[in-house]
Amino acid sequence: MSFWNPILVNVVRYAFIAGIAFVVFYKWFPNYFQKSKIQTKLAKTKDFIREISHSAQTTVVIAVVSVLVFSTPLSKYTQVYFNLNEKSLWWIPVSIVLMLIIHDTYFYWMHRAIHLPKLFKHIHLVHHKSTNPTPLASYSFHIYESILEGLIAPILLLLLPLHPLSLLIFSFISFIFNVYGHLGYEITPKWFRKSVLFEIFITSTHHNIHHSKFKGNYGLYFRFWDRIMKTEHQDYVEDFDKIQHRRFNKELRPVANKVYKQ
Repeated sequence: MSFWNPILVNVVRYAFIAGIAFVVFYKWFPNYFQKSKIQTKLAKTKDFIREISHSAQTTVVIAVVSVLVFSTPLSKYTQVYFNLNEKSLWWIPVSIVLMLIIHDTYFYWMHRAIHLPKLFKHIHLVHHKSTNPTPLASYSFHIYESILEGLIAPILLLLLPLHPLSLLIFSFISFIFNVYGHLGYEITPKWFRKSVLFEIFITSTHHNIHHSKFKGNYGLYFRFWDRIMKTEHQDYVEDFDKIQHRRFNKELRPVANKVYKQ
């Protein structure tokens, strides 16, 4: 694998997904989406510059991790396969779902670990300088955290037989979730609150609370681990309902939901 291929993929992914989200919500239509803003204050230009600079670093680090996995003797320990006919096509979507579950588990426990005081100060503080995150903060990590984030690739390849197509789709789904979590705006439709999806997936509000409160809500895709470990912020559901009420200008019927304390 060429060193430049994963860098190119990461740069395009960050620029296309995070860049378009930032331009749409923060430059072109901020007034239109005003009711959807989670925190009413606005991030500053210096925050955008910091987020982009650290994201550029993360792009390179994740690319290096990918090259080390695919282009060194480490590759013989992975289960990657290149012939689509080697496994049934149904394995592609199934493997993507499994990757999301494994990644969410890895992220939750890694994320909690780097919130320990000494690790937070030296590793995770860079990311939390974005107390009012924007899509540009999606990759804004200290170099050590970038390495920890990138390690999910070899973990997945050691655990599961994966085709590059599965990895590519997973990487884009993962980054879309990441951008949504840091969007700073709640964009879920009105029906989402009463659906089972609300009980499963995190929202932009969910992760925004993590940035503003500095603890709780450690999950990446799902609410499972936060609810099992009682680390979901106790005000999450109430805050989400307030934002939805503001967005849709009508009172939402209360939906039974257990409160999980930190």
